[in-house]
Amino acid sequence: MLLRFASFNHPDLVHAITTRQGGVSEAPHDTLNMSFSRPDAPAAVKENRRRVYAALEIRPERVVQAGQIHSDDVLVVTEAHAGRGALDRPSVLPPADALITNQPDLYLLACFADCTPLLFFDPVRRAVAVAHAGWQGTAKHIGAATVRAMGDAFGSQPADLQVAIGPSVGPCCYNVWPHVAEQIRAALPMQREVLAERDGQTFFDLWQSNFETLLACGVPREQIEISRICTVDHADRFYSHRAGNGVTGRFAAIIGLRGEEH
Repeated sequence: MLLRFASFNHPDLVHAITTRQGGVSEAPHDTLNMSFSRPDAPAAVKENRRRVYAALEIRPERVVQAGQIHSDDVLVVTEAHAGRGALDRPSVLPPADALITNQPDLYLLACFADCTPLLFFDPVRRAVAVAHAGWQGTAKHIGAATVRAMGDAFGSQPADLQVAIGPSVGPCCYNVWPHVAEQIRAALPMQREVLAERDGQTFFDLWQSNFETLLACGVPREQIEISRICTVDHADRFYSHRAGNGVTGRFAAIIGLRGEEH
């Protein structure tokens, strides 16, 4: 049900990438669909989320989700946002493809199906973030926007950050349209190796692109962990928009720091 990162082994840190197993949703969202935006039974999604929250030993009223629109917008999550989007769709926060917080016992959630989850942890300032990086967010440097926002809001230093790049469509499977490739080239002129030509098609490496963006921000390379799990190749374990021809569920990335009562 849950994938975790070895580099995020900290006693107060709660984090996970959900898989697609262990829930109650029926096909084609089987079984652990975490998104209310899919045409899945809301009661099933609510039960799926409750199971994940229970496994992580967190309370639903402490979970926060925003809308996702492939932007580079970053939202600072405060105590006032607690519970928004945790168990229903109407209460989600306004769209922001990255969420950051330094509030203990607040847990940030975002949903994915081929786009790249980015998880951030600052053990010095005790702050966390989650970002949703598809090709558009990646081209807009959402990783850099998140690093800057954590610095502005919490005083986080790039050298202190630990970052995990989660499962997404890999460079093996992510062929993009020519007009998309041109937009990527224009947005990422220094990242010449993230686009590769094979068999008359152009393939985009989301993992390497986000990695290079983080390096350019000052995050040490040894503090960036890449899962290197392609969601298309492993559509039996993770939801994949491409493998499912657009008809599939969503997995989630969750991160937060436990409060003192724990």
